[in-house]
Amino acid sequence: MTATIRRVTYFHVEVEDKPGESYWALSHLAASEVNLLAFSSIPMGPTHTHLTLFPEDVESLARIAEKTGLVLSGPQHAFLIQGADKVGALVDIHQKLFNVKINVYASSGVTDGRGGFGYILYVRAQDFEEAASVLGV
Repeated sequence: MTATIRRVTYFHVEVEDKPGESYWALSHLAASEVNLLAFSSIPMGPTHTHLTLFPEDVESLARIAEKTGLVLSGPQHAFLIQGADKVGALVDIHQKLFNVKINVYASSGVTDGRGGFGYILYVRAQDFEEAASVLGV
């Protein structure tokens, strides 16, 4: 299986850093059948947590956010890369960007335990279209 690369849209939501806040947001999204391609959560100081939501359908996320009061920041864009896990799976992707002097300023990945991986790759907004062209998406 070769890697597939696609453009994805994401939004940030800031919530209080207390038990149940991510659960509340995720349960509302699930109840409204908002499918997330990816999700991350990181602390933002001592009192808040920053959720990053990668919806499959942006309009569905916008509707449920309005209904529940989730304040979305965005949209912003990244690349979702999925493929067969092997040593060096991401080298060619990073090399293509390096060759045209595009900086990957953030990324996050995980293997699925069954031989596959998922990887989110972020480039600066001004480099996004050129990166998409270089990556063939």
